[in-house]
Amino acid sequence: MAHRIGYIVGSLSQDSINRILAKALIRVAPPSLELTEISIRDLPLYNRDDEMDPVAAVTDFKQAIEKSEGLLIVSPEYNRSIPGPLKNAIDWASRPWGHNSFARKPSGIIGASTGAIGTAVMQSSMRSVLSFLNAPQLNAPEAYITFKPEVFDDDGGVSDAGTEQFLTHYMGEYAAFVERVLSLTAPGHVGDRE
Repeated sequence: MAHRIGYIVGSLSQDSINRILAKALIRVAPPSLELTEISIRDLPLYNRDDEMDPVAAVTDFKQAIEKSEGLLIVSPEYNRSIPGPLKNAIDWASRPWGHNSFARKPSGIIGASTGAIGTAVMQSSMRSVLSFLNAPQLNAPEAYITFKPEVFDDDGGVSDAGTEQFLTHYMGEYAAFVERVLSLTAPGHVGDRE
């Protein structure tokens, strides 16, 4: 049976290059992964005053993460850091204290940019945040994708064999990582809810 993996695109744009990258990842993912987007589009700005009585969009978002067996973050880099909408989503999902939806979810980070360094700086910041959230991370291979429009089509097709091979390898490594983490986070481990 396939593992349910939620993926979050860190951009709100419908024609985001990272949304195109996500489609490419779905195409090359092994059959052991079933990927479903978890949208961050309708989340309000995080406000601690609303933690205990959040709007439906927040509740739905947290439930989607909790139903996922793993998380894949596909995100651009804004101003050398995590995009505001993505950070906002993380803040909602990790609150209130003691109800961190990210805990023990095997996670992967990948991103595309038109620049040569891909999304390296955002990913570095994201790794720090995921560590605090107790979300185990696939640390290698690192995946900083330089987006070239002639390589990716809108449906996730990849015309460059080397790029497709790398993305296939990345998703294979992520699938193996999910298996390893889930075998260690069975119910009954420290930190599980009663």
